Amino acid sequence: MASTASSTESSKWLTLSITLTFATVSASAVYFWSKRREADLNDKIVSDLQKSLNESLKKCAAERQGRIRAQQDLRKAMLQPKTDKLETTYPMKPIAIIRSCFSTRNGTPRQPLIVLLARARLMFDTALVPPASLEGLEEYSHCWIIYVFHLNTDLDKLWKNPSRSKLKAKVRVPRLNGEKMGLFATRSPHRPCPIGLTVAKVESVQGNSILLSGVDLVDGTPVLDVKPYLPYCDSIEGATVPHWVKMDDLLVVASVDFSDDFFTTLTDCWTVMDKKSLYTSPEEFQILIKQVLSWDIRSVSQRTQVEETCEKTKTEDDIIYHLNLEGLDVAYRITSNSNVLVENVTFSPK
Repeated sequence: MASTASSTESSKWLTLSITLTFATVSASAVYFWSKRREADLNDKIVSDLQKSLNESLKKCAAERQGRIRAQQDLRKAMLQPKTDKLETTYPMKPIAIIRSCFSTRNGTPRQPLIVLLARARLMFDTALVPPASLEGLEEYSHCWIIYVFHLNTDLDKLWKNPSRSKLKAKVRVPRLNGEKMGLFATRSPHRPCPIGLTVAKVESVQGNSILLSGVDLVDGTPVLDVKPYLPYCDSIEGATVPHWVKMDDLLVVASVDFSDDFFTTLTDCWTVMDKKSLYTSPEEFQILIKQVLSWDIRSVSQRTQVEETCEKTKTEDDIIYHLNLEGLDVAYRITSNSNVLVENVTFSPK
């Protein structure tokens, strides 16, 4: 009996061991099967994502190639002459505007950097030019400015009736006292395309604007582009110019003096001008006036007309000229000996 009981007990433990072993094996099989299935599923997901990414990249590349071909076709169409004449136009518009100390063309320097205190603020249109575009420009001392001669008196003919506009092959040159020279040998503003190029000193970059000095730009000038000045390539060693370009003696005045009560009048005007001005004080503004009038700012036609008038009626000393700076009208005389006397300053009539 004891032997039978012992045998029965052994059979139970063997059965239990086999059951536990089978359960363990089954659990392991299920675990590894689930892991394998999970790995296969992950591989499929990765494969599907990679396939989708590749298809997207191919689609983007095709779209990019399509855009490039469309742009090339557009440029080709734009550049294709409709006749034997040059009739191609390009999409350009101003990106900024100049707020200058020079209110009118009269008195604006003929060249840049000859009136060092001449200031202007170049204001960008933030809808076209984000302020981040100006980052790094403050590290340059000077910049080039490409602009439009928007106050030219012949713009209407040039733009509205281009077929009627006649290119003047020669223009009068101030340094030659009115003698003519070929248009493209000068920097006359009256050109087939009224585009100007100038250089100015970068004083500071402030938000969406650039404070400039040494400018020869009139207030309201539309700007097409700004580029940094690079001395290593923009300053050409050994460059030559004609002799007449160096003839500054005709444009330099002998002296600039102010009337006894000029500064008092200017100080009175400054109480209104102070917060609106590009200048910090009436003393600094008076220095600007002297720098501007140190050159004969009269046009060739003005000087010729004065000479003819003086021969008939009165002396040159009796003629009063006007210079408009930041809305202030500066009245002055210039003698036959090229001595300038600045007499008065008032607010310009609106």
